[in-house]
Amino acid sequence: MPVTSAQFVKGLKGTDTLLENGIPQIAFIGRSNVGKSSVINTLTGQKDLAKTSAFPGRTQQINLFLINHSVYLVDLPGYGYAKIAGTKREQIEGMLNWYFFESPCVQRKVILIIDADVGLTSIDKEMLFALEQHNKPVVILANKIDKIKKQDYEKQLSTIQARVGDHKVIPFSALEKIGVGDLSDEILG
Repeated sequence: MPVTSAQFVKGLKGTDTLLENGIPQIAFIGRSNVGKSSVINTLTGQKDLAKTSAFPGRTQQINLFLINHSVYLVDLPGYGYAKIAGTKREQIEGMLNWYFFESPCVQRKVILIIDADVGLTSIDKEMLFALEQHNKPVVILANKIDKIKKQDYEKQLSTIQARVGDHKVIPFSALEKIGVGDLSDEILG
């Protein structure tokens, strides 16, 4: 199903009635600078819907986007960026833990975005394990596949699939718009 409408609703730092209004939530999570906001922009066909930056740590709140008047895309702050001040990093970690593991929020899907060229890092694996422990429905989005050398592509995707087990892996490139249909079908179909 294609995206026919997309709008920014609100940026949140914690609980809000919008998170409990019954609209299904698709959460986008990943390391800082892995391309979460770029994926949302590519998926929606709106270049500046989610704010992007070349500098890690741009997203520091829970950003809600209403898609097709029926589902929220939830753009979350990235994890694992060491250069953010300690208190800010703790606030972001606390926000992520609250959203996924303590709040009444129910995610229809959690899209765990990884850098396809780098593969699943130890911190990605920790996040995946925590999501699995809380029975979250996780899909792996292997972003930036355009950076993988052609001769390494199949091996790299096989390695990623082996490391994430039975979770679906969607190869994606926000830059080249590869995988948009597969992601749209997965979360809106």
